[in-house]
Amino acid sequence: MATYILKTLLKALVVVLGVSLLVFVLTRAIGNPVNIMLPLSATMAERARLAHQLGIDKPILSQLWDYLSGLVRGNFGLSWWQNESAITVALRPLPFTLELSGIALVISLVFALPLGILSALRPRSLLDKVISTASMFGICVPNFWLGLMLILIFSNLLHWFPTSGTGDWRYWVLPSVTLAALPMGRITQIVRTAMLEQLRELYVVTARSKGLHEFWVVTRHALKNAGIQIVTMSGWELGRMIAGYAIAIEAVFGLPGIGSLIVNAIGQQDFPLIQAITFVIAICIVVLNILIDLSYPLFNPRVKFK
Repeated sequence: MATYILKTLLKALVVVLGVSLLVFVLTRAIGNPVNIMLPLSATMAERARLAHQLGIDKPILSQLWDYLSGLVRGNFGLSWWQNESAITVALRPLPFTLELSGIALVISLVFALPLGILSALRPRSLLDKVISTASMFGICVPNFWLGLMLILIFSNLLHWFPTSGTGDWRYWVLPSVTLAALPMGRITQIVRTAMLEQLRELYVVTARSKGLHEFWVVTRHALKNAGIQIVTMSGWELGRMIAGYAIAIEAVFGLPGIGSLIVNAIGQQDFPLIQAITFVIAICIVVLNILIDLSYPLFNPRVKFK
């Protein structure tokens, strides 16, 4: 186990470094932040002075060295837009995004697990077709459109929930449900496929022939053995939400998440903040993947780490 974790961490460091280098290159390719920060009437001397202050007038290799040396220390410099530590600004909205993504994933699993199981137990039936159609709707519908429709119905017409902002539990309902639609559809289909595969296995036939109740056959045996696929897909969906899938949701509902922050940082061409946000997201995804891998023995004891 310790050897596996060490190898995984070394691979994770390579991934994070690769992502950081890619972001460094892309930020330098998106434009000149001096043009954003100064008015059109600024003189060439003023532009040169600001470029020198920001350090973007240095040779690209010198900038890369400064960036990597700061990366090792966890220091990304000051955010040009917020005028404070870039890593501090990047970490500030992370708890909100993690909470929103976590709630959305729980909602997805609460509905996807029973729907996927019911669909697998009645393949090619009317119930199966209805569930499959509903899951495809969740996958295909644009999340920003769904959010706007939910606001129109439940906020403007029924006045049940607020339209935007943060506050008590009512502020979380519409964004969470909107964000949960896509992962709910995908997880439902994964549960259906995995359960269909497991229900055809000989151990299920044996359990049924011994008179074991169908509920225990499905939950204790088939569902547990399908757990690796379900956990993998659930973790992948959670990673997508953290990595930026929630951007449209945060924009529609006016939420202060990390997705909204990175959009604003890109608009401001704030290189240190963009790099810090990407680093934080990469670390979150790496940690999530490690946790998913470590959970596999819970569903299949034959899984061994080398």
